[in-house]
Amino acid sequence: MEDMKKTAIVTLNGTSHTCPIGTSLGTLLSHHGQGTMPCGGHGKCGKCLVTVKGEVSAPSNDERRILSDDELERGIRLACRTTVLGDCTVTTTEQGKGQIVTDGRFPASMKAQSLSPAFSTYGVAIDIGTTTLAARLFDSAGRLLSEVSRMNPQSVWGADVISRMEAALAGDAPKIAKVIRRALNAMVVDLATAAHLQATDVQALVITGNTVMLYLLTETDVEPLTHAPFAAQRLFGETLTADELSFTSLQPETPVYLPPCIAAFVGADTTTATLASDLREIPETSLLCDIGTNGEMVLWHEGSLYACSTAAGPAFEGAGISMGMGGKTGAIDRVWVEDGEIQAHVIGEASPIGLCGSGLVDAVAALLDTEILDETGYLEDDPAVIMAPVEITQEDIRAVQLAKSAIHGGMRTMIKTAGLSCDGVKTLYIAGGFGSYLDVKNAGKIGLLPAELVERVTVLGNAALTGAAMLLLCTNLRASCEKLARETRIVELASNPVFVNEYVERMMF
Repeated sequence: MEDMKKTAIVTLNGTSHTCPIGTSLGTLLSHHGQGTMPCGGHGKCGKCLVTVKGEVSAPSNDERRILSDDELERGIRLACRTTVLGDCTVTTTEQGKGQIVTDGRFPASMKAQSLSPAFSTYGVAIDIGTTTLAARLFDSAGRLLSEVSRMNPQSVWGADVISRMEAALAGDAPKIAKVIRRALNAMVVDLATAAHLQATDVQALVITGNTVMLYLLTETDVEPLTHAPFAAQRLFGETLTADELSFTSLQPETPVYLPPCIAAFVGADTTTATLASDLREIPETSLLCDIGTNGEMVLWHEGSLYACSTAAGPAFEGAGISMGMGGKTGAIDRVWVEDGEIQAHVIGEASPIGLCGSGLVDAVAALLDTEILDETGYLEDDPAVIMAPVEITQEDIRAVQLAKSAIHGGMRTMIKTAGLSCDGVKTLYIAGGFGSYLDVKNAGKIGLLPAELVERVTVLGNAALTGAAMLLLCTNLRASCEKLARETRIVELASNPVFVNEYVERMMF
């Protein structure tokens, strides 16, 4: 009987699990790859909401600061601050269906390529984003048969790569690898099912992602990536097997190609996006930027590639913002001013519950237009209502300033490093999910993008996934892709005086 008191039965979203008394619900969610904890479980963001019935710890000070008395009475808790004391039932809070970008057109150069697929029947291309996952299934003629997407389940360890690396170093690396492998395996099954196939019909995969995502997937030690000089010990450009990655739905020897990374924080997703952009196929100077948790950029100028990465933080992906969320039902995704009043659109035509990245950019622009926000970032009405009950706080504005300064400052530093001004850049390519929904004029208005380049923007969609598909369908591109990664010049920003000056200057709206 004494042993029985040391464990409890926790019913998580309808499935029962046995765990030791004293287990954090956040730990339980992490172990089973459910829920989300953008702040990495530090009790700061208030996003790991769960509804609990049963024997658990009393509300902590962090919970009382974030949650109302009414919410606590209804059993709403922060998973990261709630401990199991006995049998209980836990339900995670889902904020609607995600709106994830999987599309992206093959570039003109692809039409001139003779297909040389890595398979004879069917193959799959996958992009592991920090926030989202996207995948496509192709046949040997290059036809797209199906596509799927889902949120990255690693978010229970934090919204950004730093939080996840900390968790991996603390001993959770095997769990993090297991969760992402299980999710990708399930996506392959879903792709096959949608095309009326068996998963075993898939004969090859290409998986792209930033350097940290590939390290966590392959359970490679992330320690070298956590401190200066940030020297990646493994840059991929290699082929593993489905068995090595625990893709149990595939034949064990199915080849899985991981494209090359350029550096520790300029990953394979940047390499494949560069491939998909056709940057190197045109004579004019062009800039490619993927605006996400890490703003990764590539500049093509006179036969040379320059690349950099700037830590923008997850603000534009909905994390770190008081009412931020992903692009899901209930998220405000567009904001504008009409007759002096702020108006907004909500995904799914539902009641508003938060702001996604594109809505955040629009909202800040609208606050500037209505002079509720001044050029220094001072918010006259704090919080400012966008569409009740959704608000933006002064702290949210500061997070936007930090993020947009990092992106904008990185762009100008890259351009200046090449001895250019913005006038010398013919095209600014915007890649990634956030960029696909971005109102580029508002992005220029708030200073996320250089104003001079707003009229020269071309949106690529999920270019990282498109590039991965190119490497799946044209294996002869892999050697040039690896050469691209080796020959790209890294522009270091951390100690760069140009970047420091640009970063400070771009803080203003």
